[in-house]
Amino acid sequence: MLNVLDNNLIILVILAVLLIADILLLVGVFQLKKKVKIFLKGKKVKDLEEVLSEHLKKIENIEKDIKDISKWNEKLQGICDISITKVGIVRFNPFKDTGGDQSFAIALLNSHNDGLVISSLFGREGTRVYSKPIEKGVSKYHLSGEEEESIKKAIGS
Repeated sequence: MLNVLDNNLIILVILAVLLIADILLLVGVFQLKKKVKIFLKGKKVKDLEEVLSEHLKKIENIEKDIKDISKWNEKLQGICDISITKVGIVRFNPFKDTGGDQSFAIALLNSHNDGLVISSLFGREGTRVYSKPIEKGVSKYHLSGEEEESIKKAIGS
């Protein structure tokens, strides 16, 4: 009789342990359901797999947009490299007999210091305009002091 009683007691202990484990598992399931419900809040989906699939599609679209923006940025950078981004101007009076600083030298350069310098000399008989190409901040033509100063101003801006 003791043997049957011992067996019943062992079975009862096992059932109690299983009952406690079951209760703990149910609590865990309810907590997980609550977290999933919070995660899916506002979504009209049935399961987590659908949400993940939706997010993967969004990530693919974002990656495509980033590639497009990167290509567009490269094109813009190419335009910026050849655009006039540096300007320097010097006004001066080349002749003592005329009044005011009516003459000027203006340097128009890109980001590589390539471009041109334009000089205008104002005199009584008329105005003369000169243009000289600039490569990497220097010209193969002789530059006046005012033209050199306008280039230095442009490079320094």
